Amino acid sequence: MKKKSYTLLIIGSILLIASITTAVITYNSSYAESLLIEDAAEKLPKQRPYAYSLAFVFLSFLLTLKGIFNAVFGVKEHEKTDVKTIAQTGLMAALCYIGFALFKIDIPVGTEKTAFHFGNVFCVLAALLLGGYRGGLAGAIGMSIGDLTTSYVTSAPKTFILKFLIGYIVGFVAHNIFKLNKAHSHRYVTGVTIGSSATGMLFNIIADPLVGYLYKTYLLGIPQDLAKTLAKLNFATTTVNAVVAIVMASIFYLALRIPLRKTGIIPEEEQ
Repeated sequence: MKKKSYTLLIIGSILLIASITTAVITYNSSYAESLLIEDAAEKLPKQRPYAYSLAFVFLSFLLTLKGIFNAVFGVKEHEKTDVKTIAQTGLMAALCYIGFALFKIDIPVGTEKTAFHFGNVFCVLAALLLGGYRGGLAGAIGMSIGDLTTSYVTSAPKTFILKFLIGYIVGFVAHNIFKLNKAHSHRYVTGVTIGSSATGMLFNIIADPLVGYLYKTYLLGIPQDLAKTLAKLNFATTTVNAVVAIVMASIFYLALRIPLRKTGIIPEEEQ
């Protein structure tokens, strides 16, 4: 039985107002000062408060949306928290963080930069293993933390949204449309794995440079010429990262699928 709940909506709305206020204040103070500084090492400490508050805005917005959903459609009463589910999501988030923070090659562009990295590999793998919502959440959390703890701190809010959508798209195509968790032939599983991974990465190839340009221009105040140059270079790095993610995530999933199904970590649904 479902019961309408307004608690999350109230909490999310309060946090959203507070985070937007904080973002406005930090943008007009420390972040505005950072735009006048050329040295990247000196810019970073002044950029962090705005980046953290902006990330909080995005998180509060998602909480508010979830609160609206709970208020309109209701939530299940006495819904039990699955510790195994939380552990699996946390593990994949950690792998996403490692894939980005430890396995990347930075490419400087003026005072900004982009990178080749392996983070998307585990974001896609998480969606194939855990499904769209949990996989997207793992990718969003892991890679956003990777941004917040490195010199990519100002990209964290954008990363959270895009990585969540990548995971959700991959998982939706794989599990909701093609029912990947059901028993199928090896050829079918291989095709769906590659196809769903490619769908998510195709979205990223288009969305990352476009959203990145708008985000950097209108929220970070980066000059349009530099933002355009970054978008073009980002398209190239995103394409390479996408190809690597499709190949490696597919290999990892196909290698892990049978052992994990035997242990019950990946449930096998009936036809």
